[in-house]
Amino acid sequence: MSTDPSPSTPPTAGASRLAFNEDWVATILGLVLLGLVLLGAIPAGLVP
Repeated sequence: MSTDPSPSTPPTAGASRLAFNEDWVATILGLVLLGLVLLGAIPAGLVP
C-alpha cells in the first residue's frame, strides 16, 4: 500500500519556473549594469 504522487503535476514544476525567472532577472540586471558602466554612470574605479 504505497501512495504515489499524481503524475499530472511533476514535483519540480514550481522550482523550475522559479529558477527560470531568477535566471532572467540576473541576466537583465547584468545587462543594466553593463549599460551603466558603458555610459559612464558608474565610475571605472568601482569596476574591478
